[in-house]
Amino acid sequence: MRVILLAMVYIPFTVAVERIPLIRFKSIKKQLKEKGELEEFWRNHHPDIFARRYLHCFPADIALSVGTTSEMLYDYMNISNISIKGQDFGESVFEPGTTFAFAHFDGVLGLGYPSLVVGNALPVFDSIMNQQLVEEPVFSFYLRRGDDTENGGELILGGIDHSLYKGSIHWVPVTEKSYWQIHLNNIKIQGRVAFCSHGCEAIVDSGTSLITGPSSQIRRLQEYIGASPSHTGEFLVDCRRLSSLPHISFTIGHHEYKLTAEQYIVKESTEDETFCVSGFQALDIATRTSPLWILGDVFMSAFYCIFDRGNDRVGFAKAVHRKDYY
Repeated sequence: MRVILLAMVYIPFTVAVERIPLIRFKSIKKQLKEKGELEEFWRNHHPDIFARRYLHCFPADIALSVGTTSEMLYDYMNISNISIKGQDFGESVFEPGTTFAFAHFDGVLGLGYPSLVVGNALPVFDSIMNQQLVEEPVFSFYLRRGDDTENGGELILGGIDHSLYKGSIHWVPVTEKSYWQIHLNNIKIQGRVAFCSHGCEAIVDSGTSLITGPSSQIRRLQEYIGASPSHTGEFLVDCRRLSSLPHISFTIGHHEYKLTAEQYIVKESTEDETFCVSGFQALDIATRTSPLWILGDVFMSAFYCIFDRGNDRVGFAKAVHRKDYY
């Protein structure tokens, strides 16, 4: 009698580039606003207090919705066609308030450096690199804004899609390996230096919706663009003035990344009217050297952003937004 023994062996499957489609949905803020609960939320969750309390919660990350891009399978984590063995998970066992009752996502996929992780766990992309599941230790974000909720852009694991940008990619080094932190040379309004005249630090972060900066500087910036505070804590601009608003540039690696008013103003519509919300928000995050800015989705939707773990650098190029994309 012959017995055939089959050994189950885990063989990593390397992919060149894996595309993860991103879906846009209403933010928690917008849902709270529609329910008339945003003002109370801001009273209990002031951004400055929140930042001090949860300073470690700002790595580059994306929200994942079960059934779209991620699922649990025994001791593997599957992201599209990538199967990651033995990935560490953190479980939330207590969520104060009703905030996450309105959330459409089921978790956070941290893409920062290992130094940010609690309990010596290994971030997902580090696992991907260690298991050689992609050809290049690079991931990139292509974010889209607009009314198309099904097409929010994509996260690309393992490389760069050269059709998603025009011109050249400009690279800058990571200044601290925790967040994806880089150096800002200055911030200009209509071509004149207004902030960070002697340089400052910034995080490039897909987990932050707006562009944030120190309170005193953001207040001045809101005045520059004529934004007034609303009772819900947002800063609003008269939509009829968009064409007259100044452009705002972030100088990174001595290369200017210019945002027009159409790019830094977020339009929110209700059944009755459209509001134009400033894409800038005050958030005081102190570091050893200087206050920290965060270049969130408002910035990242204008530029194709590449995160290179192999060379510890971030690349930027002007994004190409085509209506027929996908």
